[in-house]
Amino acid sequence: MNANDRQELWAKIDDAKQRLIELSDRVWGMPEVCYTEVRSAAEHKAELLHQGFRVKEGIAGIPTSLVGEIGESGPVIAFLGEYDALPGLSQEAGIAEHKPVETGGHGHGCGHNLLGSGAMLAAVGLANFLKEKAIPARVRYYGCPAEEGGAAKAFMVREGAFDDVDIAISWHPNSFWEVAPPLSLANTRADFVFKGRASHAAATPHLGRSALDAVELMSVGVNYMREHMPSDARVHSAILDTGGIAPNVVQAHARVRYSIRAMELQDMLELVQRVYKIAQGAALMTETSVEMKVVSAVSNTLGNRPLEQALYNAMDELGVPSFDDDDRAFARKIQGTLSDADITAEYQAIGMPVTDEPLATFLTPQNANRKPLIGSTDVGDVSWVIPTVQVHAPTVAIGTPFHTWQVVAQGKMPVAHKAMVHAAKAMAATGLAAITDPILMESAKAALAEQTARKPYVSPLHADVMPPLDMSRG
Repeated sequence: MNANDRQELWAKIDDAKQRLIELSDRVWGMPEVCYTEVRSAAEHKAELLHQGFRVKEGIAGIPTSLVGEIGESGPVIAFLGEYDALPGLSQEAGIAEHKPVETGGHGHGCGHNLLGSGAMLAAVGLANFLKEKAIPARVRYYGCPAEEGGAAKAFMVREGAFDDVDIAISWHPNSFWEVAPPLSLANTRADFVFKGRASHAAATPHLGRSALDAVELMSVGVNYMREHMPSDARVHSAILDTGGIAPNVVQAHARVRYSIRAMELQDMLELVQRVYKIAQGAALMTETSVEMKVVSAVSNTLGNRPLEQALYNAMDELGVPSFDDDDRAFARKIQGTLSDADITAEYQAIGMPVTDEPLATFLTPQNANRKPLIGSTDVGDVSWVIPTVQVHAPTVAIGTPFHTWQVVAQGKMPVAHKAMVHAAKAMAATGLAAITDPILMESAKAALAEQTARKPYVSPLHADVMPPLDMSRG
């Protein structure tokens, strides 16, 4: 091989290396399995068209998002649906033991297969009723992908997709029949990408600058920060790229993802900046460089008392879903895979004493002394711009932790379907109440205006942060 051939070969290798680096960035930047819900979105679109809805796709530039609308005039009632899954939770339905359908496959470990279907059922039911009674209103179904870590609704809010909506209604699978507590943590997921200099770890370690050292020092700094942040804040991390598997090489690159949460949006944003400063300090100590890449961000949820009362009235009138002996027997089998602490925690969350019932038998009182189990959701961003309310419906045995195979195992059972239909009825009834009672609509809007008067909504997503869509495009 002559010198020209060698130079040409090396150039091709350099080009290939750059492409691999870019691909790695896209893969690591992809939160969970977000924005890949192609088949689910297609199914929802097909059913909306079948039901006579006008459908728009690609909301906020997201290929798997869509909006279906029916009606020509009047107030706009939005039903928020989700259909995304979680990685590694493949599970055969209907059995109370861990048995993946596909090793390493995805699964609906948060019940979003039910969530989207139930929200669409509410939209269709309300639309048909309004048409029959000749009541002017517009009903919309929002197909919202990537709730699990992708913040699709936050991107949709930022792009104005909800600007003309009057009321937003949603639901979520749960252990109990209740108005969902309007509590969630504002959350930012950000990757901290460190770059250093590779070197032989034995022969010339002094010439290397370890990006992995920077990740570890950042972890130490964040751990010391925990004493000096709000007690209800949460900071978690996962190392996505360790820089390689060879201990005799100084790692020239590393990436760590942080999930930074707080009860209030502003507190969360301030905490993100503190974490970033720690990352910069770690880079300074190791003579590496660091870049923060925001993957997604969501706001905390705002409650709406007028809507919550209207929803509670509808749920009280409906009563709890009716479960039979077979339903209870399977629920007990699922509880057999859980710990007593799992079950106790669920009752503590609603402020009620523990019972032997495997499935919900009551509507949780509004004045219960709750100790809610708080996570994060992009419904929070919708609640800052539109009066929003949510149902919790008992699709699983009491105590079932979400994001587990047990949720997937119960996701196609009669219990889940009964609860889903019940949730749809409560949602549709609340939407009808808002349409036919001008005082309720005005009160709901006034409550939101009062909450945001001093703290107007500011999107937690900077204008240059876009959904990571490369993987979903194939």
